[in-house]
Amino acid sequence: MNRRDFLKTGTGCAALLGLTPALVGCRKDYYSAADFVEAPKADVHFHYGTHDDACLIYANSLGMHLVSVNVDAGESIDEQLDIVVNLQKQHSGMMSFLGTFSVDDFGKDYFADQTIARIDRCMNLGAKGIKIWKNIGMTLQDEQGNYVMADNPAFAPVFTYLEKQGIPVMAHLGEPRNCWLPYDEMNLKGDMNYYRQNPQYHMFQHPEKPSYEDQIIARDHLLERFPKLMIVGAHIGSLEWDLDEVAKRFDAHPNFMVDLSARMSYIQLHSFHDREKVKAFLTKYQDRILYGSDTGIREIRPGRQEQQQKGLLETWSSQWNFLATDETVPSNQFILESAPKEMEGLRLPRKIIDKIFSGNTKRVFGC
Repeated sequence: MNRRDFLKTGTGCAALLGLTPALVGCRKDYYSAADFVEAPKADVHFHYGTHDDACLIYANSLGMHLVSVNVDAGESIDEQLDIVVNLQKQHSGMMSFLGTFSVDDFGKDYFADQTIARIDRCMNLGAKGIKIWKNIGMTLQDEQGNYVMADNPAFAPVFTYLEKQGIPVMAHLGEPRNCWLPYDEMNLKGDMNYYRQNPQYHMFQHPEKPSYEDQIIARDHLLERFPKLMIVGAHIGSLEWDLDEVAKRFDAHPNFMVDLSARMSYIQLHSFHDREKVKAFLTKYQDRILYGSDTGIREIRPGRQEQQQKGLLETWSSQWNFLATDETVPSNQFILESAPKEMEGLRLPRKIIDKIFSGNTKRVFGC
């Protein structure tokens, strides 16, 4: 037996490292920080907003498959679609994308037919699903000035079509509960900073708009009315504040899932209060949770490409390490003075990590 074949065997690895076969088996059951690049990974909630492919190639070098999510905000949805379709053609296998539709013509007689046609266009160009955004429920109004929620009858033909066609939906409906609180009652710096910069979405300042409960009730109505439709609730389904509330939806709605995008700090906050409860939640619902970061690349800035790539690596590796290993990772988003600045990772078993970071995305979106 040559050295390479010797090392492929458990006995060979054990002999080389001075480990017993039992310890070798243990190592296979869990990841170490050194396994990050080689482990299967997908970021199911990324926003790639430039034709420059540098960060896409860099993500691929880290073993990270990007799912770029088009959204009815910012750049035109046609421009977003053009970017991801071209990147996907240039770099087959590195990127997937979710399409979206506009609500600019909501209330028009042709709205449903136009929206379905847009969905078909996205899917024919290679989309793996459709994204709906928080403008439904938070800013969209009908002709009478009433706020339009996701369970409005005008959307029913669209959701019926998505369900019949088996097209999965990522739904960002609502916001963190912090959105309806004054700044001094929020528990994360990230939320505080976001609403200071985007006061139009700080619902505490807009009591005339729908409440947090209104957002969740409308989303739950979709789960009830379209039980065969796969819906991924973006950002822990806007239930980030209470994992028990997430569990209730999981138990009641078999086709409801959530992504972790931009809410990993909440997972850490829950872990600070009750580490074992978080591990039990992630273990029980390991088939219903998808990893995403909600990171955006709008442009590759001259002279700052290395810094941008470093930021991606820090985000992905620290969040992967927190879930997959017992390494210490930074936790600097907490406002609570009693919370630690660093936290020990949860060290979930490899089979769970593979589902959260890859397998569930493949099962739901096929990528």
